[in-house]
Amino acid sequence: MYYKYEGVSPSGSHKPNTAVAQAYYNKQAGVKKLTTETGAGQWGSSLAFAGALFGLEVLVYMVKVSYQQKPYRRALMETYGARVVASPSTQTQAGRKILAQNPNSNGSLGIAISEAVEVAAADEQTKYALGSVLNHVLLHQTVIGQEALTQLEMAGDYPDIVIGCTGGGSNFAGIAFPFLGLYCEENEIYK
Repeated sequence: MYYKYEGVSPSGSHKPNTAVAQAYYNKQAGVKKLTTETGAGQWGSSLAFAGALFGLEVLVYMVKVSYQQKPYRRALMETYGARVVASPSTQTQAGRKILAQNPNSNGSLGIAISEAVEVAAADEQTKYALGSVLNHVLLHQTVIGQEALTQLEMAGDYPDIVIGCTGGGSNFAGIAFPFLGLYCEENEIYK
């Protein structure tokens, strides 16, 4: 059994694989600020790190319960220069609406996404960045599987099964897609 550990990156996860690429391309396009959401803080930390690399302002809406329970993750984002806001917040129409209905809301990724998208939609210099689900994110994350293939080749081994956690899909796609591509190539499935 092999375990691919991604926790030693500057943000503590695999997420810089896409955060750095997204920050780079946004910087090249003249964007000044990125907004996003984060749950436990891995994506927010990664985008904060990437924003620091390219001199972009980063605003992170962090699910309120995580904001309260994970002060070190919040501190990491702030160390990289991001502004972190507990979501739902009073800073957006979406947040104010949720708080009016439920002043004690612990938040959710959906609410945090709504707040981040609202901010981006209101300012031409601001873009929304997402850390999972989207095709380009999954493609960026295939670095994980490509590394795993090389590492297994160095070990003289090949797995019978590849397993990855799934939420938005970036971790699983990152590890599995290169193996799937190799499998299809070896079995001439594309031809």
